[in-house]
Amino acid sequence: MVYRVHPSERVPHHVDRDYFLRLLSEHIGNNGLLFDAEDLRPYECDGLSAYRELPWIVALPETIEQVQAVLRLCREHGVPVVARGAGTGLSGGALPVANGVLLSLAKFNRILEIDPVNRTARVQPGVRNLAISEAAAPYGLYYAPDPSSQIACTIGGNVAENSGGVHCLKYGLTVHNVLQVRIVTMDGELLTLGGSGYDGPGYDLLALITGSEGLLGVIVEITVKLLPIPPCAQVLLASFDSVEAAGEAVAAIIGAGLVPAGLEMMDNMTIRAVEDFVHAGYPIDAAAIVLCEFDGIAEQVESDLLKARDIFRTRGATDVRQSTGEAERKRFWAGRKAAFPAAGRISPDYYCMDGTIPRKRLPEVLHRIAELSAQYGLMVGNVFHAGDGNLHPLILYDANNPGELERVEELGGKILEVCVEVGGTITGEHGVGVEKINQMCLQFGTSELAQFHAVKRSFDPYGLLNPGKAVPTLHRCAEFGAIHVHRGRVAHPELERF
Repeated sequence: MVYRVHPSERVPHHVDRDYFLRLLSEHIGNNGLLFDAEDLRPYECDGLSAYRELPWIVALPETIEQVQAVLRLCREHGVPVVARGAGTGLSGGALPVANGVLLSLAKFNRILEIDPVNRTARVQPGVRNLAISEAAAPYGLYYAPDPSSQIACTIGGNVAENSGGVHCLKYGLTVHNVLQVRIVTMDGELLTLGGSGYDGPGYDLLALITGSEGLLGVIVEITVKLLPIPPCAQVLLASFDSVEAAGEAVAAIIGAGLVPAGLEMMDNMTIRAVEDFVHAGYPIDAAAIVLCEFDGIAEQVESDLLKARDIFRTRGATDVRQSTGEAERKRFWAGRKAAFPAAGRISPDYYCMDGTIPRKRLPEVLHRIAELSAQYGLMVGNVFHAGDGNLHPLILYDANNPGELERVEELGGKILEVCVEVGGTITGEHGVGVEKINQMCLQFGTSELAQFHAVKRSFDPYGLLNPGKAVPTLHRCAEFGAIHVHRGRVAHPELERF
């Protein structure tokens, strides 16, 4: 399926490709450019492979100066630019535009400095998430955010999407673990945002750039904070005979004032797929399982485990197991992190959703997802960061069946609508990209969208960075039919320009 950029989001240009390639080659050389169709094909999509588009040109710079030169040329000639890391994103955030340059940061893959005294790592955006912890381990340190794709995803993409992971409940998302970034604007200007202190004067542009999905600048360097490796970590695996009971147990854990390092949940469909794939030791007859990890000093961990075990049993757990050692603890988490690829073993295709809800509404939302699954005749597996209400429903389908992908997209949209209705949001860590851009019209009104566009213009006046992503135009929202959600509000005059 080819994602079609809405006419109001399209950035036209009339530059001859051969001429533009010659201009680019003067700055990054012929070896840093791809333009033949067979070379462009690997870049036609990110992890959301349902949407595909061949880029016009792929540029692979090696230095900050080369990034600046590429962006200046594109700015001068009105050529749109899409930045890309490892391509593991799940919302189409790195989907190319047909008439634009795809700027790959793959060659920016060096760890520049590990500072064990200040507990920081300074890295290039193409460094893999897991590689940071591996480099910091000799100093007894690690980088806390751990997306399921951490073995492959890059830190630049993590910042662009504000990624989370199974331990984000206690240690926060990417935004809570980044101290400084250096970005190149569309004008080729190099900016340093953030710093080494706890606070700084002026607006918090570091938080603004984190999660901005490549709309404001191209990240070329990142400084993250490192944490001491906990001296003790243990996991409880609690089994339940209903998804609703598991959801209520999750809410009870948080309500009791406990702060697990990770609190994850899977339903039976996902449990069976994962167990066949990883052999993590999951009980395949359970309707749902909850993984609850505590870390820190041994005495505190043991105290929290006792309290959590009592809560699970009180809330109807049919069995509660504790990891017997580090190997089993890692095996439990390996199963959770393999949930997405495991789904590919039971279905030709699957669509991974991402939304966030208030924890207390978890049982209700799971019930409504089951109703929608039955209504659309599509199976849905549930795996999510239960502790912070971040849902990842996996909609199973077969793309070879005509019209089935369209039904999947409609079902996914309905699930996101439920998230908004109960006071949640349409994303937790995957970003909006192209996947959820229509649902942004449900999440926000015209005044909020106008402010988003105003911020975009302050960094990128001509809308050349990642056009058609993350923030919809008023025209798109009107065609989507979502403006009625905010009826009574007057359309913002600034937004009428977009």
